[in-house]
Amino acid sequence: MKTLTLTTAALALVLGAGAAHAGCGIEGGSVRILANDFDAIGTVLDGAKACAGDGVTVEVNMTTEHKSIQVPALTVNPAQYTVAVIANNSIVPLLNDDLIRPMDDLVEKYGQQLQPSQLVKVGGKVMGIAFMVNGQNLYIRGDILEEAGLEQPTTIEGILEAAKVIREKGIMEYPLAAADQAGWYLGNEFVNTYLGLGGEFFEPGSAEPAIDGETGLKTLEIMKALTEYMGPEYMTYTSNELKAMYLAGEVAIMNQWASMVNGHIDPNGPAPEIGEATILAPAPTVGGGDIPAAALWWDGFTIAKNISDEDAEASFIAMMNGIRPEVATENPAGAAWLMAGFNPPPTAEAILANAANGAQAYPMSPYMGLMHTALGAELPDFMQGKESAEQALADVEAAYRAAAREAGFLN
Repeated sequence: MKTLTLTTAALALVLGAGAAHAGCGIEGGSVRILANDFDAIGTVLDGAKACAGDGVTVEVNMTTEHKSIQVPALTVNPAQYTVAVIANNSIVPLLNDDLIRPMDDLVEKYGQQLQPSQLVKVGGKVMGIAFMVNGQNLYIRGDILEEAGLEQPTTIEGILEAAKVIREKGIMEYPLAAADQAGWYLGNEFVNTYLGLGGEFFEPGSAEPAIDGETGLKTLEIMKALTEYMGPEYMTYTSNELKAMYLAGEVAIMNQWASMVNGHIDPNGPAPEIGEATILAPAPTVGGGDIPAAALWWDGFTIAKNISDEDAEASFIAMMNGIRPEVATENPAGAAWLMAGFNPPPTAEAILANAANGAQAYPMSPYMGLMHTALGAELPDFMQGKESAEQALADVEAAYRAAAREAGFLN
């Protein structure tokens, strides 16, 4: 089984002294970047795009469908993209199919600015470069809490109680929101709560699933209870929909990605008064435990294997320009950056508190992707009241086992 190692220093953001970046200085080549679509990554890719010119092209595809695109796009030869921006989970399929190249030589030649904590090593080789820690934390309308006479909730149970009061006082009918769209988002919501309850996805040392038990049932119970205070279309919500609803004044409390903070609190944005009233707090605990109910992630980039050395070098240099220390210092509220010299602002304190409070990293086993897919595909019927929690978990395990057998993880 392949394992990924990102040093504890990265998760704790223990950063050292800065170093000079290599600059663009690209002699030639094509840079083609596939990435997720959110604010912090856009900031990084703006720096990469600045390297275009003098015979160098830089093309970017930012899409929420990046995970379904990356494997086929990097399997063709030459690969459709030279760079895949990845996270804990999305690097695993690329590793399993041998679609990305080690970057030790590029790090040695052009990576003087990098912290040791940024080097994602697999089997002793640098396979990814991390540039920020990410995860979900609470976004709370402090003005709504004040109007309702409420203290700031710190647990999911407290959030449910607050939502009830907000509704009963006629302030908001649907004060909560979560990214519950069927598929990846819904699976992620299960992962967050399940980890917060201390759940294990697999039997120790095995690919056998372990979610069909008391912790899994409790997770579904909590997820369903939260939807009682969400709009009727909650099964269509993605993180981008949450942002739009929050800025429209339709949501009082939600768990949202830390990397999207700028778009929610921008004083020059569409709703500066909402940004001013926003409280950023660590992810809630659940079930009387002390683990934040939000997986901890890192975001970074990889270089495709099926490309020319010239394109690989150009792509690495362009990405180094995108993650140079100045990007962090000039955009301190953009993310919990891993770049050298970053002094975390108040906007990063909530996600850093997640790490400090023991938030669990998103599982990086080769078969976690299959489990996540099964969760996203099999839980909608339960969430819509069409089947029991017991049946939903049984369906998840059956779907996972079928996929795991096909992939060779189970006999």
